[in-house]
Amino acid sequence: MDLRNILLDYYNNKKSLDEVMKSLSLFSVEYIENDIAQIDINRDFRKSIPEIILATHKKTSDLVKIVNRILEKKGYVLVSKIKPLIVGKLIKYYSKKGFIVDRSRNGTSILVYDTITSLPVNRGAKVGIICAGTSDVGIAEEARLATLAMGCTSCLAYDVGIAGIHRLLSSLKQMVSDGIDVIVVVAGMEGALPAVVTSLVTVPVIGVPCSVGYGYGDNGKGALASMLQTCSFGLSVVNIDNGIGGGIFASLIANKGR
Repeated sequence: MDLRNILLDYYNNKKSLDEVMKSLSLFSVEYIENDIAQIDINRDFRKSIPEIILATHKKTSDLVKIVNRILEKKGYVLVSKIKPLIVGKLIKYYSKKGFIVDRSRNGTSILVYDTITSLPVNRGAKVGIICAGTSDVGIAEEARLATLAMGCTSCLAYDVGIAGIHRLLSSLKQMVSDGIDVIVVVAGMEGALPAVVTSLVTVPVIGVPCSVGYGYGDNGKGALASMLQTCSFGLSVVNIDNGIGGGIFASLIANKGR
């Protein structure tokens, strides 16, 4: 459908204003100079998911240009998996410019925004985020930043893996009493924690295998295989170290319920 037909549908009361905005978002692309990037700037209107920058293989100068353009248009931006050597430099740079920078603890992802009002409105959706060990915290924090960028509240429980499973129970009890809508569980090594959590709760669980481990099944492959083969129903699994994807998926579920 072209732009003329979209506007005609609105004029003839065939589409609501919200439907027209979603359709028009397909035509909204921000071009960064020298073909560095084409930003899907109004993805949030179309999908309720913001444009997110994967920083891994980007030059620092290009990354800054992309971040600046999204901040100019939207007021906030989530940047994932930044090169460790430049995380501190980016935080310092945007802090000096007056932006608030929320950094993932033990991780390399940041959420940059000008004021809290620039972030999506929180409608009461709650996402629980659990990780097995402190080595998994960086990926769990990616999920936390993703839920914040999606307008959700996160309830955290870190270092509650099955090696000391008694640590998990009180955290789960608190999350359930708080009325969480969905839980993200990050685990490396054998990746058993998501299946355990799924067996104890009535809400959906998103498993995130973490690249923590060694020997056979190293770099998260063992954790991924374990989660995919679970016999505990109610568990969905994203890719290894995809904390952002887990957080976004969980937030879609939580927001839909509200």
